[in-house]
Amino acid sequence: MTMEGRYLDRSEAGRELAGRLTAYADRADVIVLALPRGGVPVAFEVAQQIHAQLDIYTVRKLGVPGHEELAMGAVASDGKYVIDRRVVEELRVPQRSFNHTLRRELGELRRRERAYRGDLARPELRGKTIVLVDDGVATGSTMCVAVQSLRDQSPAKVIVAVPVGSADTCAMLARIADGVVCAKVPPDFRAVSLWYEHFPQTSDLEVRDLLERVARESKQRNEVLRL
Repeated sequence: MTMEGRYLDRSEAGRELAGRLTAYADRADVIVLALPRGGVPVAFEVAQQIHAQLDIYTVRKLGVPGHEELAMGAVASDGKYVIDRRVVEELRVPQRSFNHTLRRELGELRRRERAYRGDLARPELRGKTIVLVDDGVATGSTMCVAVQSLRDQSPAKVIVAVPVGSADTCAMLARIADGVVCAKVPPDFRAVSLWYEHFPQTSDLEVRDLLERVARESKQRNEVLRL
């Protein structure tokens, strides 16, 4: 299936998205947070172009048992989760199965947090303007739980930023976030992957490499400023 206006890859998508975020450039109060894993290459380009700090915010989709590609909710690393009750009720997912999936995905979240972050400290989010980035939104369940979880850390604002998304989902996110920036809202949106020519799975190693690169560059800039 050929879709007009597709991105070449996540890096190109991030550069285009950054062009919609110039209002947040060169501001000390702005932090770009990526949803791993696919959101990290996008957010890296955004952070580079608007000259902002980059970090991650780990959230996992809760897949329906036996049909894991279908989301029945999402969970953040602090344990906050949302449920898509329509999916759970229509597919008659037992509470025990949901709880098992929740525990498993929360454990995987915490493993990934350690793998991605290593010794890197978490940034202080209180009073900051958060630009929350993913490679796209379909149902929006992971983005929704990320916004709700971030609220507990008292940021000044949470801005959702994605290269492509469903119009209905973007409208839903606009009700819970302080702003939504979506570079493409195609009327025939079906899935995020269809809007990329190259959409490989982002590896844990790639996520860690990008975070370490940002940390090194930040350290080098600070050393230059002290000279």
